[in-house]
Amino acid sequence: MSDDYIRLIPSDKQWQPKPEAAEAATSYVAQLFSGPQDDVEEVEAEFYDQVTLIDAGENTTKISCLNCGGDIAVDWFFDLIEEKGEAFGNLDFEVPCCGAVVALDSLRYDWPVGFARFEICAMNPTRAKYELDSAELAEVARLLQHPVTQILAHY
Repeated sequence: MSDDYIRLIPSDKQWQPKPEAAEAATSYVAQLFSGPQDDVEEVEAEFYDQVTLIDAGENTTKISCLNCGGDIAVDWFFDLIEEKGEAFGNLDFEVPCCGAVVALDSLRYDWPVGFARFEICAMNPTRAKYELDSAELAEVARLLQHPVTQILAHY
């Protein structure tokens, strides 16, 4: 069985909210999925010590280099994650397409990925409208007191 996730992260990869703001935003997201059939398995907030990859899982099928425009094998990216882990002190790596050292967050991914020290994650969200709309994202941002980005993941 596969799992789907909505992952909400701050627009600034180093930023973390106050715990009470994280709790309020997490409660808000959970109620977006509340319904007669428990439309979501789990909604939780996660604080990370280091900048951490917030990926799109199997949704990521294409990556291209901002430096040369060349394609980067998705396997290269996932091998890097497997070797280095998901937490990064430094996002700069030599890419195989042109040998340039570029930041992972500057690569172009066909499905958005992010890097953050905080996320709110909703696991297996099922409602008529899967992703959060702009008004819902604005409310999460208001509660956190910081702009957010949405990452849709499938594993």
